[in-house]
Amino acid sequence: MANHKSAEKRHRQSLKRRGRNRAVKTRIKNVVKSVREAVQGKDKEAAVAALKDATKVLDRAATKKVVHWRHASRSISRLSKAVNALG
Repeated sequence: MANHKSAEKRHRQSLKRRGRNRAVKTRIKNVVKSVREAVQGKDKEAAVAALKDATKVLDRAATKKVVHWRHASRSISRLSKAVNALG
């Protein structure tokens, strides 16, 4: 454990951030999974709705630097491509 006041504070902050980042990453996994399930089920309406939600979540995570912006952009692009292929 840290011995200095500033190091203790840093440790507390890192624990808080870790918890927040883990929650965001779990949310990303769940929304991406919901889009993929809708695409597999060939349900266009559900896929479009899930894609809209996934786009919001991924963009927010990229803005907050939880995931790299290129990772978010690539994920959105691939999901959009899959949803549009249902057309």
